[in-house]
Amino acid sequence: MRLFTRVAQLGSFTRAAADLDLSRAAVSESVAALERHLGVRLLGRTTRRVTLTAEGGDFLARTERILAEVDAAEDAVRGGRERPQGLLRVEVPTAFGRHLLVPALPGFMRRYPQLELDLRFNDRVVDLIAERIDVAVRVGPVRPASLVARRIATTRRVVCASPAYLAEAGRPLRPADLAGHRLLGLLHGATGRRVEWAFRGSRAPPQRYAALFNLAEAQLAAALAGAGLAQTIDLLAGEHIARGRLETVLEEFEREGPPISIVYPAAGGNALKVRVFADFAAGLLLAWRESLARVPPRR
Repeated sequence: MRLFTRVAQLGSFTRAAADLDLSRAAVSESVAALERHLGVRLLGRTTRRVTLTAEGGDFLARTERILAEVDAAEDAVRGGRERPQGLLRVEVPTAFGRHLLVPALPGFMRRYPQLELDLRFNDRVVDLIAERIDVAVRVGPVRPASLVARRIATTRRVVCASPAYLAEAGRPLRPADLAGHRLLGLLHGATGRRVEWAFRGSRAPPQRYAALFNLAEAQLAAALAGAGLAQTIDLLAGEHIARGRLETVLEEFEREGPPISIVYPAAGGNALKVRVFADFAAGLLLAWRESLARVPPRR
């Protein structure tokens, strides 16, 4: 079951064999033996890829649940019900990881010393199942039905710039005024396309960007340096705004931004190690939001 599940998740015998540190022949023969035992073909094989048959798709959904229960049972016998342990693969956005997660890690590690953390900082949307990620923090919608999403916070899209830039270029009063400003744009991590600016109650004019960035942190750093105006989410820029390092404009046109969620594969959601990290990450986000609300902005 484990070999079949990994081949199906990765779509490749070769990748599954490398991932499991086995030979491709051993993995192929094991899956073939499983198919003979069941009397059905689970996988369609071509020279380029491996695909699930209808029976294979149904079997995969069941094997993922079964294997998750097996892992949970082993954890319980080993004491994992009270003490989460073992390897936990985590993926978080870069800004969240640097500014919230890393400073809070010592306390988490002292509380759960038997956990081994594999932390990935990434602003792209990756396949959690294929990459064997146990739990992730995601900004934006979560689409695959195989993932469970626990929404933690909402965001707003804010347009901001340094006081020095606004003193030099002036403050736009409506979205149409952006045509006379240097705009700092962002590229979508998954598609590489420009993330167009959006406003409430007003259609944004076509935007020409003075600079484009593939990381939201880099876009924000450019705004802090006085390079121009940036539209970003309030949770990313909130502390800089509260401390007066950035000022917001076009406040009456702000609209809701993407949600922030804790995400994990449905098959692994019962694991205690996933639950304790999900609660930990959610607490960091909620505390951050509350701390920003308590600090009056400096204008």
